[in-house]
Amino acid sequence: MQTCSARMRFDRAHTGMNRLGPFYGPTPRRRGFTLVELIVVVSILGLFILVVQVNLFGVLRQSQFKTNVQDFVSAMQMASSAAAENGRRYEVIIYVAEQEFLLREISSSNLAEVLDEEIIMQGQFGDNCKVVYVEFDDATYTNESAAKFRAGRGGWQYGGKIVFLDESEQAHAVVVNRLSPIVKLVPGDPALMTPKAKDEVPSL
Repeated sequence: MQTCSARMRFDRAHTGMNRLGPFYGPTPRRRGFTLVELIVVVSILGLFILVVQVNLFGVLRQSQFKTNVQDFVSAMQMASSAAAENGRRYEVIIYVAEQEFLLREISSSNLAEVLDEEIIMQGQFGDNCKVVYVEFDDATYTNESAAKFRAGRGGWQYGGKIVFLDESEQAHAVVVNRLSPIVKLVPGDPALMTPKAKDEVPSL
């Protein structure tokens, strides 16, 4: 018996098959960002950059303040430690009006005159590190004239505090204690411990 064979056309599109496997529906179209979404993303990025800049500038300002104050604290520590080691007298002068300071070794009996050869270190305070006033533990106070801290073998002649303002108007104080050679920077404007007179000290 003679058989008849017919070729069938195999069409992938009509059989529901494609190169990747069964085809169950139309290929999804890729969706891009809309204009509103782009605006939101750009706004968030801008806000984030602004916050980072503000924090960074604040850190830099604090760093500059601490650098200026640290130079001054170093001069005070140098005066105290050198006087304790060699028994000579040293003086740190704060010029409040000029926003400057210097460290010198006292070599003459005229304490009012500062000789060039006496100067060991000079420094200047900046706009972000301003001296407001100096107060001594004997209740004397100045906010415009020169203030002097002298150190000898026995320590500081006077205690006191030097009050600074940083760029954000926050107060900081360098505290000098005549009973301790350590000079330190503290936040705020602390009250001074004033030494008691001899008649105020109870006898043992």
